[in-house]
Amino acid sequence: MKIRFSILFFMISQLMLAQVGGERIYTFLNIPTSAPQAALGGETLILNDDVNQPLWNPSTISKFMDNQVSVNYVNYLTDVNMGSATFAHTINRRFGTLHTGIQYINYGEFIGADEDGVETGDFGARDLAFSIGYAYNFPRSDFYAGVNLKFLSSKIENYTSHGGAMDFGILYYSDLRPYSFTAVIRNLGYQFSPYDEKREEIAYDIAVGATYELADVPLKWHLTINSLQQWNLAVPNPSNDETDLDGNTTSEDINFFQNAIRHFVIGAEFFPRRKFSARLGYNFRRAAELKLTETRTFAGVSLGFGLKMGRLKLDYAFTKYHPVDNSSTFTLYFDLTRKGF
Repeated sequence: MKIRFSILFFMISQLMLAQVGGERIYTFLNIPTSAPQAALGGETLILNDDVNQPLWNPSTISKFMDNQVSVNYVNYLTDVNMGSATFAHTINRRFGTLHTGIQYINYGEFIGADEDGVETGDFGARDLAFSIGYAYNFPRSDFYAGVNLKFLSSKIENYTSHGGAMDFGILYYSDLRPYSFTAVIRNLGYQFSPYDEKREEIAYDIAVGATYELADVPLKWHLTINSLQQWNLAVPNPSNDETDLDGNTTSEDINFFQNAIRHFVIGAEFFPRRKFSARLGYNFRRAAELKLTETRTFAGVSLGFGLKMGRLKLDYAFTKYHPVDNSSTFTLYFDLTRKGF
């Protein structure tokens, strides 16, 4: 088949960005596109004042996001670039707030070739998602339930695929409490039209999260436990195989703790309510899967900052994936109301 090798290489690369085990489609949905999200480890579920957060957890949609706009750019890896834009608007006090978002990823240019290796020209590949979300505050309670509806589109050369997905979230949040809790099912959906004749599963995820803000210290903690639909995340690393003098090779033994810790992502936000804030995150699974033997890579570490300037807010995140490549995320917020941030 024409360009078979290049498409195969692309699909393998796409899967490497996604979950462990099995083939999945639309895996770009699990890559953070906002700077606060990326800086806190990449999978934080509760950022109540961030108009980008409903892309990950629709139950965070609230009236406080009214007329907030955000644009995001991610210089991901090599020539892969990502972007997103979000907007929220309160229809009225009775109905509540609607949230919309768009996510885009461009994988760059690839060299096409036929089955004989003869080059046939360059081609591109991209993924696109459009979402609309709504959250409902149960009367006289601090519980919220939200849902996102997503339309998904993907193109590789002349091959296209379309699908749909939904996010569901439940949130407990109160201004009078220093803690919040949430549970989310993300990207539960169906591939309407496959690239070829075989449909693939969408990269869905089940996660729970919590935050806790200290009373006397300007510090807020974030915790996420993800991939609850798949307990075994750890895969033996061939680089850690041991060979004895007789030539017998023993694979790495993954214990209970090594597998369990891969489900955790932690983050810390310093001065969360000030005009300048700093963030630090650690993704345990990313650190375990991207580490190199006898080389310190700092994989799994992320950091960033936020700066408020009246109606504008700028956020930046730095994420370490590999010794020779890093990822930078830029987020710009606009407040279309008169009150400002």
